[in-house]
Amino acid sequence: MRCHRHPFVISSCLLMGALAGCHGYVKKADFDSTIAELRATDQKQQQEIDNLGEQMRQRFADYDVKIAQMKGRIRVDTAAHFAFNDATLRNEDKPLLDDFAKVVSGHFPEAVITVEGFADAAGSKAFNLRLARERAQTVRDYLISTGGLSGEKVRVVSYGEARNRQVLQDKWGDGAEPNRRVSLVVDDAGVPSASGG
Repeated sequence: MRCHRHPFVISSCLLMGALAGCHGYVKKADFDSTIAELRATDQKQQQEIDNLGEQMRQRFADYDVKIAQMKGRIRVDTAAHFAFNDATLRNEDKPLLDDFAKVVSGHFPEAVITVEGFADAAGSKAFNLRLARERAQTVRDYLISTGGLSGEKVRVVSYGEARNRQVLQDKWGDGAEPNRRVSLVVDDAGVPSASGG
């Protein structure tokens, strides 16, 4: 027995397929509304970063530190320097780290921070990556234990002796302290606390 397809069945299947394809259609009004919400959220986050950047500029005016603001991020260059082949935090760097932690924890407790570690050009690439990570980890641990920042919100990255991130190209040893550093980056300010920000 042969089965013959009826034209109505075929056209019904085609119509159902076409309607199923339209199921994912988004109305222009819904699309415009979603875009407006995303833009408002983006503007709000940028305002929070701007506010945090201004607080840091005021707070760190007494320090020899550069604060750079990029879209959606704030970089504190340089937060700490290290001795040659060492990852010990110096006492003279602790006040700046304390102030950084106070601003962030007091006004932006949900902020996401990246601690960037660097090394000078001495040693192998692998050694310098490890040493720079230890430096960044030392600063991270200090910010968490002394500054009260959340361990979940502070992460570490090592750039080692990355040539494009060196302050003094290919310098090491005496005079290369700017290459042996840790910088702090606020990647996301989060929601400001009710008491500040």
